[in-house]
Amino acid sequence: MSSKISGGVTISVETFYQSEYSNPLSSEYMFAYKITIENNNDFPVKLLRRHWHIFDSNGTVREVEGEGVVGIQPVIAPASVYQYISGCNLRSEIGKMRGTYLLENLNNKKTFNVAIPSFSMHAPFKLN
Repeated sequence: MSSKISGGVTISVETFYQSEYSNPLSSEYMFAYKITIENNNDFPVKLLRRHWHIFDSNGTVREVEGEGVVGIQPVIAPASVYQYISGCNLRSEIGKMRGTYLLENLNNKKTFNVAIPSFSMHAPFKLN
């Protein structure tokens, strides 16, 4: 598990290889990741946007940016946690992701970025 604290928010990531949705013969590898967002601030925050950098070990780099996560813009109260699960497809057995969330302090309406830690994705059969 990877974790990082920035802007008073802890972001933790856990990854899972999805063998049932992968097809190594066609260079298709699917991974799921569970994100835990913990608001350590004394004010509520709203997750407005996400920005991902996705690195595939074959040299491909992709960027994904959009509103919210999994179709919603969650509000996270002080001392509360929000979790969601999403996925990423790669064309090789190994890759990594990192990114940022744009959050809004709901008390003063100011926005700020928090870092999503870099995390690796690897098919279990690739490790010795």
